Amino acid sequence: MSDPLPEPAFDDEAIVELVPMVRRIVGSRVKDPHLVDDLVQETLLRVMAAHSRVEGDTLAPYTAVTARNVVASFARHRDRARERAHLLAGDDVTEPPGEELIRQEEGSIIATALARLSPPEQEMLLGHEVQGVDTKTLAARRDSTPGAVAAQLARTRAKLRVEFLLVREKVEPTSDRCRLVLRALSAGDRRRQRELDSGAHLLECECCAVISAHLFERRPAVAAEDEVRVPVGRDADVVTARQTGRRISSELGFSSTDATLIATAISEIARNIVKFADRGEILMLSISQDDRRGITIIARDVGQGIPDLGQAMRDGYSTYQGLGLGLPGARRLMDEFDVATEVGKGTTVTMTKWQPLVGPSGPDRQREKGRES
Repeated sequence: MSDPLPEPAFDDEAIVELVPMVRRIVGSRVKDPHLVDDLVQETLLRVMAAHSRVEGDTLAPYTAVTARNVVASFARHRDRARERAHLLAGDDVTEPPGEELIRQEEGSIIATALARLSPPEQEMLLGHEVQGVDTKTLAARRDSTPGAVAAQLARTRAKLRVEFLLVREKVEPTSDRCRLVLRALSAGDRRRQRELDSGAHLLECECCAVISAHLFERRPAVAAEDEVRVPVGRDADVVTARQTGRRISSELGFSSTDATLIATAISEIARNIVKFADRGEILMLSISQDDRRGITIIARDVGQGIPDLGQAMRDGYSTYQGLGLGLPGARRLMDEFDVATEVGKGTTVTMTKWQPLVGPSGPDRQREKGRES
């Protein structure tokens, strides 16, 4: 029989109660609200990492000191960057050597990409973009409507973006499905993306993962009415995922404290993707059930998987030996949590946070039922 999991030194409520204090400390020293969010979350992560060594009575003082240290550390890095800024800037405003060559190379790439369009697509795109022919005139030439021509132009531009990136990155699609998926991503056609199961394809196809990363640089988070998808492959994506999660949570009506906890959980899972996987994505969905609303985060990656999930879920397990804080920490912050992993293929983490129930169907109603019984 395996040893029981170690008990955490403090519970979830203790973490929640820390957030207002941390926000006050950081907010008194930092004015940028986005930076405040980042530093608050960094403080919570450090406190959670040290929870096994901190006694309950000393938790609040420890957290306060940690918050001040995080702000001070940020200030030192910022000042150091300012001191060295002159090393990265110069007075020479002339065109850098090779700039003309770069322009020529880009022109050649565009010409090659254009050649991959059909003759009617080339004629329509060049007529509209270069010659300035309006959609009404183009529609008359084609016995069509201006709306149909505008839609065709949008599809052609999306197709050209894909072909440009394929030529520039010197990669070739590995299947007929690749171009279909990439064009749907480039056009922002979510219905087509769902039909093609684009998310699964991107995780399986190295070619499309490379090209989609550049497509997503144009649109860091692609939003529908009830979902947002954020690709994750580098440190900057962790910040994007964290900020996006906080924004969506606030829009859904979560309190500032809960939005911070949700963003912190997303941040930890995103960090794990960057550190342990080849690439991945985080999907954020607004959900509803009966009289309550919530948010579900699905983080999928292609990577080594988790050889020993039970060990990785243990509090205090070293990040140098496994996923460590990320999974246990995120699990404590969310209401529902599930991990599916396969060694050599990747991991999917699904976690949900619900808004507290209030009113007739919430805690007050539950207390009324207790008195009636």
